[in-house]
Amino acid sequence: MPDKIALTRRGLVAVALAGSATAILPEPAAPEPAPGPLTAPAEEGPFYLDLDLQRADIAEGLAGVPLDIAFAVQDETGAPLPGARIDVWHCDAQGRYSGFPGQGEDGRLDLSGKTFLRGSQIAGADGRARFSSVYPGWYPGRTTHIHFKIIDGGTARLTSQIFLPDALSEFLYANLGDYARGRLRDTLNSTDGIALAAGETTRGELREAAGRYVVSLRARIDRKTVRAVPTPPFMPPRGDRFAGPPPGGPPRRPAPQGAERLRGLLPKA
Repeated sequence: MPDKIALTRRGLVAVALAGSATAILPEPAAPEPAPGPLTAPAEEGPFYLDLDLQRADIAEGLAGVPLDIAFAVQDETGAPLPGARIDVWHCDAQGRYSGFPGQGEDGRLDLSGKTFLRGSQIAGADGRARFSSVYPGWYPGRTTHIHFKIIDGGTARLTSQIFLPDALSEFLYANLGDYARGRLRDTLNSTDGIALAAGETTRGELREAAGRYVVSLRARIDRKTVRAVPTPPFMPPRGDRFAGPPPGGPPRRPAPQGAERLRGLLPKA
């Protein structure tokens, strides 16, 4: 009795070549991966400037740990979105924003006309763009973050923020003089309402490179919609909140310490 031919693709091909009339059914095509979720919006905040300052290096020689900010901009189908303009802005190692008065611990530093840690780039054919910057510091009421806006065809399709790993931020702030503040920051990713509302799609993927860190974000937008969160009315148009909480806003919370702080820094199971 002849050996049975295993019903594998190889076996079916062998039967066909032997003159069998058995039809060979094509293997089903692998399903296309479903596009990931759209990147969540997060509020613009009071320190955006529409400068269209086209440059990759936004550090302007400031002190701080070198950080590259890498974007991969995609449309709602997951295809690269070339030609989109990406605006980036964030505070310096001491929590100060360029371009505005009222900066610094006492709110008396006027940085009007300054442009550090701000820039724009146009996404390439692969939807990618990369900025050279420094790791941002912090200011009361907020966790460590980087603001960005994606403008497509003259319309700001997405305004959001990138959130950085708390454990690394904690280490840098506690050990490097450029970030020294004489006190603990009061807000972590796990206690920042903006970070919690935005969720996982705004968490940057961070890795080490030669002499710097690199934070990457896949920013997926819907070209038919605008995803933005309005700035709450209690946020002032300048840096007054550095010296104290703005009128009508939430009171400054005490910085968590000890076991409570450790629980906030560690990833949740």
